[in-house]
Amino acid sequence: MLLAERAENERLRQIIKEMQRHRFGRKAESLPEDQLLLALEEAEQVEAEGLAGDETADPVRREARAARRRANRGALPAHLPRIEQVVDVEDKSCPCCRGPLHAMGEDVSERLDVVPAQFRVLVTRRPKYACRACEEVVVQAPAPARLIEGGIPTEATVAHVLVSKYADHLPLYRQAQIYARQGIRLDRSTLADWVGKAAFLLKPVHAQLFERLKASDKLFADETTAPVLDPGRGRTKTGQIFAYARDDRPFGGQGPPAVVYLYAPDRKGETIVRHLGGFVGTLQVDGYAGYRVLAERNAVRLAFCWAHVRRRFYELAQSGPAPIASETLGRIAELYRIEDEIRGRPAEERRAVRQEKTRPLVDALEPWLRYKLGLISQKSKLAEAIRYALSRWPGLTRFLDDGRVEIDSNVVERSIRPIALTRKNALFAGSDGGGEHWATIASLVETAKLNDVDPQAYLAEVITLIVAGHPQSRIDDLLPWAFREAEAGAVA
Repeated sequence: MLLAERAENERLRQIIKEMQRHRFGRKAESLPEDQLLLALEEAEQVEAEGLAGDETADPVRREARAARRRANRGALPAHLPRIEQVVDVEDKSCPCCRGPLHAMGEDVSERLDVVPAQFRVLVTRRPKYACRACEEVVVQAPAPARLIEGGIPTEATVAHVLVSKYADHLPLYRQAQIYARQGIRLDRSTLADWVGKAAFLLKPVHAQLFERLKASDKLFADETTAPVLDPGRGRTKTGQIFAYARDDRPFGGQGPPAVVYLYAPDRKGETIVRHLGGFVGTLQVDGYAGYRVLAERNAVRLAFCWAHVRRRFYELAQSGPAPIASETLGRIAELYRIEDEIRGRPAEERRAVRQEKTRPLVDALEPWLRYKLGLISQKSKLAEAIRYALSRWPGLTRFLDDGRVEIDSNVVERSIRPIALTRKNALFAGSDGGGEHWATIASLVETAKLNDVDPQAYLAEVITLIVAGHPQSRIDDLLPWAFREAEAGAVA
């Protein structure tokens, strides 16, 4: 009884420490990247202030640092327009003999300048022509097709609103405030109307993008909450945004990287089955049980995430002395060290290295965990962490036999971060339809970014083409990687 009571007390202490860390401590194993960058920015600003003071007091040091800056800054992009400015002497006579001076060369320097974003008005004139002999004849060119019929925005303006909202995470009311500073009075509801019409127009591209992903033989999947306004109850409800991603770059695959978001009002396994109907292959996921429903019904193999396993032992090791948890972390770290060595190599080479180096480590880890599980209280958090790993062992070891499979699902977790940023700034979606718009446009924006395509240029071009009557049979031409290839061909 005493041993059982002590074990229960230890378990309760661990739960309290976890709650304290969740409430007052960091929510991740390391500082979030944006917070770390903020801290670095402040430190660098303080350093620059000190250097400025030194340079003011010491001209020699100022000139030396200027020389280093000139040597290290690199060339500015060639595609930027150049505005030349000539700084010449007023008197071109020799200061000694007053004879005429001749040019012997020049020093050229380039600096990066910026023109603040400006609105402009595109005026479309359509002359009318009549025949003097035939009074009823009037000839005029047809008006160009527009996304917003009778409205004021060009397709590029709508694309700018979309990118600002879903890539730069600026809610529409903040964008309306920015426009107002330049004298453009646009109501937030007007911007919402533009977004809704664009989302409807882009739905076929979003659907085709997902079909192309489902044709792959390996995908990542994850989900996150999406607060949605529930007017009938006077508060928000919790919807879900599912992310399905492909990234073959770690093993040199040819498939272009992509991510598709799908909104759903719930997190049920049936939702995942509906989303991935027709997909056959390996699905890399966290430990959520809803994916098992898919694996039981479809020809889908689940590969589980070692990062999620590691996270549970990390939390225990941070709470105090935990020899078993610390030892487990060390063993998992060795698996990741091997993965770092083979990242970017061909799939078969990755598989061969894993069979030689990683499999012995994994094969030794399982019986060790089972042995340690028998030595500790089954009610402890450590026992929960061990059981979490052992119950998913076949999926955790799947990466050993397939060089295309990753050791974790961090690819899709990175794709979830932009959704979290938009959610943080916008607080909630206005409706289930708003959640679907969010998923549609964010999919195209993030896939464009993954393929090194400017989302603004891409969306403006795609919207213009669809409005002009782009054929549905050539919808593949509107996918982000096709846009990149078209740009490359144009440059060549």
